[in-house]
Amino acid sequence: MKKCFSFLILIFSMLIFAACNTGPGTGGTATLEGVVMMVQHPDDHFNLETDTVPAAKTDVFLVYGDNTFYDDDVEADNTGLYRFKYLRPGTYTVYAYTTRPSGERVAETQTVNVERGQVTTVPTIYVHEGKAYGRSIVKGTVNATYIDKNGDVTATGPAYGHRMYIQRVGEPFPFDDVRVGINGVFMFQKIDPGDYIVFTTSIYDEDEIPYLIQRSVTVTSPETIVEIEEPFQVTIKP
Repeated sequence: MKKCFSFLILIFSMLIFAACNTGPGTGGTATLEGVVMMVQHPDDHFNLETDTVPAAKTDVFLVYGDNTFYDDDVEADNTGLYRFKYLRPGTYTVYAYTTRPSGERVAETQTVNVERGQVTTVPTIYVHEGKAYGRSIVKGTVNATYIDKNGDVTATGPAYGHRMYIQRVGEPFPFDDVRVGINGVFMFQKIDPGDYIVFTTSIYDEDEIPYLIQRSVTVTSPETIVEIEEPFQVTIKP
Protein backbone atom coordinates (compact mmCIF):
# COMPACT_ATOMS: atom_id res chain seq x y z
CA MET A 1 0.00 0.00 0.00
CA LYS A 2 2.85 2.33 0.91
CA LYS A 3 4.59 1.62 -2.42
CA CYS A 4 1.38 2.24 -4.33
CA PHE A 5 0.88 5.55 -2.55
CA SER A 6 4.46 6.61 -3.36
CA PHE A 7 3.95 5.71 -7.01
CA LEU A 8 0.79 7.81 -7.17
CA ILE A 9 2.66 10.77 -5.66
CA LEU A 10 5.39 10.37 -8.30
CA ILE A 11 2.86 10.30 -11.13
CA PHE A 12 1.06 13.31 -9.69
CA SER A 13 4.35 15.24 -9.40
CA MET A 14 5.26 14.42 -13.00
CA LEU A 15 1.88 15.68 -14.20
CA ILE A 16 2.33 18.93 -12.27
CA PHE A 17 5.86 19.35 -13.68
CA ALA A 18 4.60 18.77 -17.21
CA ALA A 19 1.76 21.25 -16.70
CA CYS A 20 4.23 23.86 -15.46
CA ASN A 21 6.40 23.45 -18.55
CA THR A 22 3.91 24.01 -21.33
CA GLY A 23 4.05 26.97 -23.69
CA PRO A 24 7.07 28.69 -25.21
CA GLY A 25 10.44 28.23 -23.57
CA THR A 26 13.35 25.82 -23.29
CA GLY A 27 13.12 22.15 -22.48
CA GLY A 28 11.69 20.91 -25.75
CA THR A 29 12.91 19.27 -28.95
CA ALA A 30 12.25 22.01 -31.51
CA THR A 31 14.77 24.26 -33.27
CA LEU A 32 14.30 27.76 -34.60
CA GLU A 33 16.76 29.15 -37.14
CA GLY A 34 17.12 31.87 -39.74
CA VAL A 35 19.37 34.41 -41.40
CA VAL A 36 19.88 38.09 -40.66
CA MET A 37 21.09 40.34 -43.50
CA MET A 38 22.61 43.81 -43.38
CA VAL A 39 21.35 46.45 -45.84
CA GLN A 40 24.05 49.08 -46.19
CA HIS A 41 23.12 52.64 -47.21
CA PRO A 42 26.31 54.41 -48.34
CA ASP A 43 26.08 58.19 -48.14
CA ASP A 44 28.17 58.74 -51.27
CA HIS A 45 25.71 57.10 -53.68
CA PHE A 46 23.64 59.56 -55.71
CA ASN A 47 20.91 57.08 -56.63
CA LEU A 48 19.98 55.53 -53.24
CA GLU A 49 21.47 52.18 -54.21
CA THR A 50 22.11 49.78 -51.34
CA ASP A 51 24.32 46.77 -50.74
CA THR A 52 22.99 43.71 -48.90
CA VAL A 53 25.45 41.41 -47.12
CA PRO A 54 25.25 38.82 -44.33
CA ALA A 55 24.97 40.52 -40.93
CA ALA A 56 27.92 38.65 -39.45
CA LYS A 57 28.35 38.80 -35.67
CA THR A 58 25.01 40.55 -35.22
CA ASP A 59 23.16 39.87 -31.96
CA VAL A 60 19.81 38.15 -32.46
CA PHE A 61 17.23 38.10 -29.66
CA LEU A 62 14.42 35.65 -28.86
CA VAL A 63 11.21 36.38 -26.94
CA TYR A 64 9.04 33.56 -25.56
CA GLY A 65 5.34 34.09 -26.22
CA ASP A 66 4.01 37.41 -24.92
CA ASN A 67 6.98 38.25 -22.70
CA THR A 68 7.99 41.90 -22.71
CA PHE A 69 11.76 41.33 -22.58
CA TYR A 70 14.00 38.97 -24.51
CA ASP A 71 14.61 35.53 -23.02
CA ASP A 72 17.63 34.41 -25.03
CA ASP A 73 20.14 35.77 -27.51
CA VAL A 74 22.76 34.42 -29.87
CA GLU A 75 25.32 35.87 -32.27
CA ALA A 76 24.88 35.26 -35.99
CA ASP A 77 27.78 33.51 -37.69
CA ASN A 78 29.76 34.83 -40.66
CA THR A 79 26.95 33.88 -43.05
CA GLY A 80 24.30 35.62 -40.95
CA LEU A 81 22.90 32.29 -39.71
CA TYR A 82 21.59 31.95 -36.16
CA ARG A 83 19.92 29.07 -34.33
CA PHE A 84 17.97 28.54 -31.09
CA LYS A 85 17.67 24.91 -29.91
CA TYR A 86 15.66 22.83 -27.43
CA LEU A 87 12.48 24.87 -27.64
CA ARG A 88 8.97 23.84 -26.65
CA PRO A 89 6.02 24.36 -29.02
CA GLY A 90 4.60 27.86 -29.06
CA THR A 91 4.92 31.35 -30.49
CA TYR A 92 8.27 33.13 -30.55
CA THR A 93 9.43 36.56 -31.66
CA VAL A 94 12.91 36.98 -33.12
CA TYR A 95 14.52 40.37 -33.62
CA ALA A 96 17.73 42.22 -34.39
CA TYR A 97 18.47 45.92 -34.31
CA THR A 98 18.71 48.55 -37.05
CA THR A 99 20.71 51.64 -36.11
CA ARG A 100 19.34 54.84 -37.64
CA PRO A 101 21.60 57.79 -38.57
CA SER A 102 20.47 59.53 -35.37
CA GLY A 103 21.83 56.64 -33.32
CA GLU A 104 18.34 55.38 -32.41
CA ARG A 105 18.01 51.59 -32.46
CA VAL A 106 14.89 50.00 -33.94
CA ALA A 107 13.99 46.32 -33.59
CA GLU A 108 13.35 44.43 -36.84
CA THR A 109 11.07 41.54 -35.81
CA GLN A 110 9.66 38.27 -37.09
CA THR A 111 7.09 36.15 -35.22
CA VAL A 112 6.77 32.42 -35.86
CA ASN A 113 5.02 29.34 -34.45
CA VAL A 114 7.20 26.41 -33.42
CA GLU A 115 5.96 22.81 -33.41
CA ARG A 116 7.24 19.91 -31.35
CA GLY A 117 10.37 18.28 -32.75
CA GLN A 118 10.42 20.47 -35.87
CA VAL A 119 13.01 22.84 -37.32
CA THR A 120 11.26 26.14 -38.00
CA THR A 121 12.83 28.62 -40.43
CA VAL A 122 12.30 32.29 -39.60
CA PRO A 123 11.75 34.67 -42.55
CA THR A 124 14.92 36.64 -43.25
CA ILE A 125 15.47 39.60 -40.95
CA TYR A 126 16.90 42.71 -42.62
CA VAL A 127 18.71 45.29 -40.53
CA HIS A 128 19.98 48.60 -41.88
CA GLU A 129 23.04 50.77 -41.38
CA GLY A 130 24.54 53.88 -42.98
CA LYS A 131 24.08 57.64 -42.81
CA ALA A 132 21.77 57.60 -45.84
CA TYR A 133 19.26 55.14 -44.33
CA GLY A 134 15.76 56.60 -44.25
CA ARG A 135 16.89 59.76 -46.03
CA SER A 136 16.25 61.22 -49.46
CA ILE A 137 17.89 63.17 -52.27
CA VAL A 138 16.81 66.56 -53.61
CA LYS A 139 18.08 67.33 -57.09
CA GLY A 140 17.62 69.87 -59.85
CA THR A 141 19.30 71.63 -62.77
CA VAL A 142 20.80 75.09 -63.23
CA ASN A 143 21.30 76.79 -66.58
CA ALA A 144 23.42 79.89 -66.97
CA THR A 145 23.74 82.87 -69.25
CA TYR A 146 27.35 84.11 -69.20
CA ILE A 147 27.98 87.79 -69.86
CA ASP A 148 31.12 89.87 -70.25
CA LYS A 149 31.97 93.17 -68.55
CA ASN A 150 29.90 95.03 -71.11
CA GLY A 151 26.83 92.92 -70.39
CA ASP A 152 27.03 91.09 -73.70
CA VAL A 153 26.13 87.39 -73.73
CA THR A 154 29.18 85.24 -74.34
CA ALA A 155 27.73 81.78 -73.78
CA THR A 156 24.81 79.78 -72.40
CA GLY A 157 24.76 76.34 -70.89
CA PRO A 158 25.04 74.42 -67.62
CA ALA A 159 26.00 76.57 -64.60
CA TYR A 160 29.00 74.39 -63.77
CA GLY A 161 30.46 75.18 -60.36
CA HIS A 162 27.63 77.50 -59.32
CA ARG A 163 26.74 77.21 -55.63
CA MET A 164 23.30 76.01 -54.47
CA TYR A 165 21.84 76.19 -50.94
CA ILE A 166 19.14 74.33 -49.02
CA GLN A 167 17.30 75.61 -45.97
CA ARG A 168 14.55 74.17 -43.77
CA VAL A 169 11.34 76.18 -43.83
CA GLY A 170 11.15 78.25 -40.66
CA GLU A 171 14.91 78.33 -40.07
CA PRO A 172 17.01 81.43 -40.76
CA PHE A 173 20.06 79.88 -42.44
CA PRO A 174 20.87 77.12 -44.95
CA PHE A 175 22.28 73.90 -43.49
CA ASP A 176 24.02 72.67 -46.64
CA ASP A 177 25.41 73.86 -49.95
CA VAL A 178 26.69 72.08 -53.05
CA ARG A 179 28.25 72.96 -56.39
CA VAL A 180 26.48 72.38 -59.71
CA GLY A 181 28.00 69.53 -61.70
CA ILE A 182 29.42 69.73 -65.20
CA ASN A 183 26.07 68.58 -66.62
CA GLY A 184 24.18 71.33 -64.79
CA VAL A 185 22.78 69.00 -62.13
CA PHE A 186 23.04 69.47 -58.36
CA MET A 187 22.07 67.08 -55.57
CA PHE A 188 21.55 67.40 -51.84
CA GLN A 189 21.95 64.07 -50.04
CA LYS A 190 20.77 62.74 -46.67
CA ILE A 191 17.64 64.90 -46.58
CA ASP A 192 14.97 63.99 -44.02
CA PRO A 193 11.25 64.28 -44.81
CA GLY A 194 10.07 67.88 -44.45
CA ASP A 195 9.66 71.25 -46.17
CA TYR A 196 12.66 73.05 -47.65
CA ILE A 197 13.71 76.03 -49.72
CA VAL A 198 16.43 75.53 -52.34
CA PHE A 199 17.99 78.75 -53.57
CA THR A 200 20.89 80.34 -55.40
CA THR A 201 22.03 83.77 -56.54
CA SER A 202 22.03 85.50 -59.90
CA ILE A 203 22.77 89.04 -61.12
CA TYR A 204 20.84 91.59 -63.11
CA ASP A 205 22.42 92.22 -66.48
CA GLU A 206 22.46 95.98 -66.06
CA ASP A 207 23.75 96.70 -62.55
CA GLU A 208 25.14 93.35 -61.42
CA ILE A 209 23.17 93.42 -58.15
CA PRO A 210 22.80 89.85 -56.89
CA TYR A 211 19.36 88.52 -56.10
CA LEU A 212 17.94 85.19 -54.94
CA ILE A 213 16.18 82.59 -57.02
CA GLN A 214 14.40 79.97 -54.94
CA ARG A 215 12.13 76.94 -55.17
CA SER A 216 10.02 75.30 -52.47
CA VAL A 217 10.52 71.54 -52.03
CA THR A 218 8.63 69.00 -49.92
CA VAL A 219 10.11 65.60 -49.12
CA THR A 220 7.11 63.49 -48.14
CA SER A 221 8.70 60.10 -47.55
CA PRO A 222 12.12 58.62 -46.82
CA GLU A 223 14.44 57.11 -49.41
CA THR A 224 13.04 58.96 -52.40
CA ILE A 225 14.61 61.20 -55.04
CA VAL A 226 12.73 64.50 -55.22
CA GLU A 227 13.46 66.36 -58.43
CA ILE A 228 12.78 70.07 -58.85
CA GLU A 229 11.04 70.17 -62.21
CA GLU A 230 11.61 73.83 -63.13
CA PRO A 231 15.30 74.54 -63.87
CA PHE A 232 17.05 77.46 -62.23
CA GLN A 233 18.15 80.13 -64.71
CA VAL A 234 21.02 82.35 -63.57
CA THR A 235 23.17 85.08 -65.08
CA ILE A 236 26.89 84.85 -64.38
CA LYS A 237 29.60 87.36 -65.01
CA PRO A 238 33.06 85.74 -64.75
